[in-house]
Amino acid sequence: MKRYMSLDIGDRTIGIAVSDLLGLTAQGVETIRRRKEEDDLKRLGELMEQYETKSLVSGLPKNMDGTEGDRCSIVKEFMAKVKETYPDVEVVFWDERLSTVAATRSLIEADVSRKKRKKVIDKMAAVFILQGYLDSLR
Repeated sequence: MKRYMSLDIGDRTIGIAVSDLLGLTAQGVETIRRRKEEDDLKRLGELMEQYETKSLVSGLPKNMDGTEGDRCSIVKEFMAKVKETYPDVEVVFWDERLSTVAATRSLIEADVSRKKRKKVIDKMAAVFILQGYLDSLR
């Protein structure tokens, strides 16, 4: 049994979700408010330890035509630093196109206020990223 953690990496936040031990479902954990990179990496390490995982699924924000733009480079650079800091971590990139759109739609359907949506949108996007990845494994 293996637990996965997903990251929705943005400029100001990193949404985090984890799978159950069976690798069937994804649950939102938290949204890291980005400050300094070393603080972000430290918090990520604490969460990996807490949830006992060394398998990270990083959302890769491809363009709608499937090409990789500047955002993909930023995400890959951050994940390279994660790998440098935590060498035994397995990193998988997952196409996250429309994950934020799907998360927003889901929250609107659940009648979550705009103010609350803003606080949880990145965490929910991480859930959609991870759930997509988990579903692809089956």
